[in-house]
Amino acid sequence: MEVQNKIGIYNQKLKQIVERNTPGDGIFQTAVPSLFFVRKKQINQTDKCFVKPHVSVVLQGHKISILGNQEYHLEKNKCIVSGVDAKSSSNFLVKEPYEEFLSLFFYLDRKMLSELILEMEKHNIPYAPSKFGFSVGDVDVEILECLYRLAELVDKPDQISLRAPMILRELHYLVLIGKQGGVLYGLYAQGSDKNNVIQAISFLKENVAEPLIVEDLAKKVHMSVSSLYRHFKDVTGSSPLQYQKQLRLYEAQRLMFMENEKASVAALRVGYESVTQFNREYKRMFGEPPHRDMTKRKNSFWG
Repeated sequence: MEVQNKIGIYNQKLKQIVERNTPGDGIFQTAVPSLFFVRKKQINQTDKCFVKPHVSVVLQGHKISILGNQEYHLEKNKCIVSGVDAKSSSNFLVKEPYEEFLSLFFYLDRKMLSELILEMEKHNIPYAPSKFGFSVGDVDVEILECLYRLAELVDKPDQISLRAPMILRELHYLVLIGKQGGVLYGLYAQGSDKNNVIQAISFLKENVAEPLIVEDLAKKVHMSVSSLYRHFKDVTGSSPLQYQKQLRLYEAQRLMFMENEKASVAALRVGYESVTQFNREYKRMFGEPPHRDMTKRKNSFWG
């Protein structure tokens, strides 16, 4: 009961900070490195994006997220740990009248995770391995308390530069040793099959426009083709070729939205040889052809 009381107290404190620092509907980057606040006022609103490795905690409301090919239900005091860059589709729901969806998340530092895992191995700190790239569970009270100390720095800007790096490192450690830490340990322990998949993902991101020959990719990360396929599917929910297509489409969307590129130019920049094929696959991914999707997104963004 004491643990639940503490979780309730930190939840309320975090909600107050998020509400105070989110002027409207959306995702807000804070002055604290890697920390974001989320506030969604619209019910049954679906967002699609390509997420980076992160830890997210729901403070209020409910959402259904599809990461990879798995569906996750998140509600108050649920925590999702995502260890890989992946396609995400989230539907925000409201169960009570006038209730908003509130959450916060921080991006994971891959280098920090690898360093901490090496230290954990030196000291024989136990962990629960996982073959997947994502995990959802109840938030640990220690993680919630640490998140509160990080979030309250938003109102103490003069302390951010010194305190935030220490708290973020502590958060990474607490997640690693927590109930969901096996997801990250399996991915960022040097020499593991899952870490080889992380190396493959990094290569695909850095060479998004280049043709993909899976046999060559497998050699680069020192795996057999069958092993790469199996572990890549476990971690991301997709095959390497499917994953590359997702990367290309989301990067093309970013180019059109952020850099005002025409669809034909964006298609070529991400590696498509046929604009017709690009338009067809873009509509299949996002539900609208590129021009119409951009019009809706820009109208929504600029109000």
